[in-house]
Amino acid sequence: MATDTRRIFHLSDIHFGLENTRALDWVKQEIAEKQPDAVAITGDLTMRARHREFAAATQWINSLDAPVTVEVGNHDMPYFNLIERFFAPYERFRGMKEKVERELDLGALAIVPLKTAVRMQPRLNWSKGWVSQRALDRCLTALDALPKGIQALVAVHHPLREVGTQGTALTKHGDLALRELAKRNVTAVLSGHVHDAFDIMEDTSEGPVRMIGAGTLSQRTRSTPPSFNEIEWDGRKLTVCVRNLQQVDTRDMQIDDVPENALPPRSEGEPVAPVRQVPRVDPPVH
Repeated sequence: MATDTRRIFHLSDIHFGLENTRALDWVKQEIAEKQPDAVAITGDLTMRARHREFAAATQWINSLDAPVTVEVGNHDMPYFNLIERFFAPYERFRGMKEKVERELDLGALAIVPLKTAVRMQPRLNWSKGWVSQRALDRCLTALDALPKGIQALVAVHHPLREVGTQGTALTKHGDLALRELAKRNVTAVLSGHVHDAFDIMEDTSEGPVRMIGAGTLSQRTRSTPPSFNEIEWDGRKLTVCVRNLQQVDTRDMQIDDVPENALPPRSEGEPVAPVRQVPRVDPPVH
């Protein structure tokens, strides 16, 4: 029988170039085993938008066995080629272009993008969020076109309002966007950027809006370890479980306060791995 139950994996801030390979292997295995209905990646796929970083990001994302939608993050705009940044800012996404700002129809639930990363803005820090009127209109048009009764998750990179994390978004026109989203059947806004997970209800003059943030899958952690959000929708209610890499049930992850290089070899001649630097191939192969 058909069911309204949906599972969504919400990932963010992978930062290829400074990615956490163990976290990526873990998430990919979780996707293969749990087969979510969708994977929403809310931006910052790369560290400096280099070609080799995008090549690695493209290979990994295209290997995921699930429908994927990808938001553009501030780190995904070309840093060193200003001509490309201004005139072809999404050229390096070409290997996964069908996934970028992609709307996903999940039956009783939909994922709709809202772009918050821009190629330039009238302030010094271009890494912060900016909701242009064009981007907001495009998002609202998509929301208004949904069939009656369909709930939506809006995917952004920057939180639309400050959420009390160590990282900041300072998103211009975020308040306006939240007020407009509050008028519609928006169950939650999914975001990244700040590298720490959160799940809060924000009040606006038009009503409350739920804001859900995913942590990072990179080495650029702030207050929390690498993580992603596992989101369950039962047709009426959205439940969020933050999945921490530290919760992986392996012997190595349970070892904390031990001297460097303290892991004993399991057989004579086997190399020893430093704590928290376990090789991707276990036991190590040379």
